[in-house]
Amino acid sequence: MSDPLGRVRGVSDVYELAISVDLRDELSEQELAELRWHLGIGPQPERLSIVTRFPIVVEDESGDPVVEDEPRPLLGGSGPAWRVGGVLGSALADRADLPRKGWSLTSRQEIHPDEFDQVGELLGWLAARVHDAHLLADDAVSIGCLRFHEDLTPEALKVANGQIVWPA
Repeated sequence: MSDPLGRVRGVSDVYELAISVDLRDELSEQELAELRWHLGIGPQPERLSIVTRFPIVVEDESGDPVVEDEPRPLLGGSGPAWRVGGVLGSALADRADLPRKGWSLTSRQEIHPDEFDQVGELLGWLAARVHDAHLLADDAVSIGCLRFHEDLTPEALKVANGQIVWPA
């Protein structure tokens, strides 16, 4: 079985990831371009600096496994959700005319545990750039929520010390 991005998946391994944050107004044009690409709303930049490695195992001509680098947007799913219901999508809006200047980011995606490392790297990068409203009492950052596709209630996602804390 494959998901909308053509990846083969086990039916029971899909999670709903929902992110909603306001970012400070300090992103460079390069960072904005790469973030738009990750959200599926812009072209891939020549140079990647937020998440730089996208390893994937493929077979070479001899049938031996080889690790290749295959960059892909991490929050770029859109349209009907494959497993969690509803619609997938991402948006980035300029907050220039609002009191809390910067960018508003919202994304709803389906992810597989194999993607947790790279998605976690992107979420850690985002967390370092959020407005103070997302800071928790323990200096962690509230970044969104994660729900196993069969569960009814999502669990809070936070970033502590620059690392995503995935729910158990």
